[in-house]
Amino acid sequence: MTGRLSIAFARLLAALALGGCAVMFAMMLVIVGDVALRNIPVPGLPRGLAWSNEVSELMLYLTTVLVAPWLLRQGQHIRVDILLTAMPPRLAWYFEWLGDALGLACCLFMAWYAARAAWASYAGGALNIKTLVTPEWWSLAPLPLMFALLAVEMVFRMQRLQGAERAPRRDAVSAA
Repeated sequence: MTGRLSIAFARLLAALALGGCAVMFAMMLVIVGDVALRNIPVPGLPRGLAWSNEVSELMLYLTTVLVAPWLLRQGQHIRVDILLTAMPPRLAWYFEWLGDALGLACCLFMAWYAARAAWASYAGGALNIKTLVTPEWWSLAPLPLMFALLAVEMVFRMQRLQGAERAPRRDAVSAA
């Protein structure tokens, strides 16, 4: 049962990562369109897209939110593993557990805190006022979801670690 849940969750994360790629592609189109319009005068069209920087920033943020859980699943997140490779394998395995437990606690706390911040922004009617005027909670809403997905992945990581050899993860260790 847990294996099927893990596979379904992996598919969800892959779909979100693909969505992140689509957002990145759309961001590229916005930037190219802005640069082209600024440099090639086209009658009837504006000289550049005034909102392109703001939208590009939000798209970069959204790409990060969409791809982060998939990167954690793949073991491609930022990781300093020099100590794990230098210590005895069994001790390194315990440190993997400690790291995963701390990661889970941090993800749960951040999901809770981000949900509180998004709700407070929604309840207070806060606005982002730049070139575009948007409700602030729109940009905050993806954060609790991302951290909740990261927390779920941390649980699956811990499950995989329990069934693995008593050594540091090989899929996430950069040293040979």
